[in-house]
Amino acid sequence: MSASLNATATATAITVAPDPACAEPLAVLGRDVTVPLVTGGEVTYAALDYAASAPALQRVWDDVAAYAPYYGSVHRGAGYLSQLSTDLFEQSRATVAEFLDCRADDQVVFTRSTTDSLNLLAAVIPADCQVFVFETEHHASLLPWTNAQVNYLNAPRTPDEAVATLERALADRTASIEEGYGPALVCVTGASNVTGELWPVKELAAAAHAHGARIVLDAAQLAPHHPVSVRDLDVDWVAFSGHKLYAPFGSGVLAGRADWLRQAEPYLAGGGASRKVSRREDGGVDVEWHTTAARHEAGSPNVIGVYSIASACRALTEAGFENLVAREQQLVARVRAGLAEVPAVRVLSLFGDAAPRVGVISFVVDGWNSSHFAAALSAEYGIGVRDGLFCAHPLVRTLLGSEPQAQGECGAPDAAPGERSLNAIRVSFGAGTPDEHVERFVRAVKELVTDGAKWQYRTEEGRCVPLRGAV
Repeated sequence: MSASLNATATATAITVAPDPACAEPLAVLGRDVTVPLVTGGEVTYAALDYAASAPALQRVWDDVAAYAPYYGSVHRGAGYLSQLSTDLFEQSRATVAEFLDCRADDQVVFTRSTTDSLNLLAAVIPADCQVFVFETEHHASLLPWTNAQVNYLNAPRTPDEAVATLERALADRTASIEEGYGPALVCVTGASNVTGELWPVKELAAAAHAHGARIVLDAAQLAPHHPVSVRDLDVDWVAFSGHKLYAPFGSGVLAGRADWLRQAEPYLAGGGASRKVSRREDGGVDVEWHTTAARHEAGSPNVIGVYSIASACRALTEAGFENLVAREQQLVARVRAGLAEVPAVRVLSLFGDAAPRVGVISFVVDGWNSSHFAAALSAEYGIGVRDGLFCAHPLVRTLLGSEPQAQGECGAPDAAPGERSLNAIRVSFGAGTPDEHVERFVRAVKELVTDGAKWQYRTEEGRCVPLRGAV
């Protein structure tokens, strides 16, 4: 096992063609799994739900398997395995900092997920902080700010409008307060988990800083598809999840400025966060908390989860993000071209067809309930996609015009009245996706729209499922 994890700093703009030697997808777990079809036989499973959880890279799995026999308690023991695990844990922190191109004084805090990271940040912001967030955000970045004054911004229809909207909101904030004003924080996604469109993060950061605000980047959908440089984007914090970065085991990252993290009470109180605890004469206790990232990492950390993130960072860097991005863009173009050939399909977009995007595409099909369509893709073609509102309800409702489609055979009985079919289908892919999976998906969409489903389906516990024994 190698105890050294290194990653090189990444750039932020990719415009090169792929190296033919790197045109193959990266090896991921599950690439040879076969699933049964309701129409008979089996087929290799096409995992096209990367935006929810990407399959683990084989490289990550191998690294974790090599480390597992050496697993030990971190920051707790004098034994060899404990020291080795502690060293590996802290090297992983350095690897993530390099992967994100962090500044020298930034902190990397390990969490459970993007959601946990943003809730951590919400817990440490100053009490008088104002938060500005677009309604287009994933719930993980839309909802944590319960202890702050939140300003929800309407969905923009162009990147320039996004910047202008934020500029106006921040200008109104400073103009409305006569004698000084408290701190402000802007929260924005790097790539939409619904449309895949890239947001103008660097321009939004410049707008935020021009008005004395800070900015946190939700990179859950950006980091697996595109290099992220904290320095170049000039964001104050970045959050992402391991399970979307081809690294399982439930870990996440919050990386960025240390001052608010050091000044706030620990996110969780307990061992690891405290440097010194002593009894007082009055019977209470005095606590001296760490000022490092450990301040917000109380308890025994998820060493394997952290190491898997570092392994994924190293694997993606060594594979060459330029090649990965270029290949993924070829897949994006193939899917979009295929869907464009089907008049009944409408692809959802905020910024329009020309907007750059990662491998995340959502759409609706005229005459179909999205749950029914997704169920048919799975049962009849062995293709796994996602349907619904994708934990971004305000955005999807905006994109759909808040008007339900005509109801299909399967609906969602727990939906609000009049919104039984108000959902969409999302196909998402990345570095481990074979060309055949994309080709099969495009073919399946065309066949389902042209010929209809070959099987009968029913709603069962809120999901559309194949009717047993039906044809």
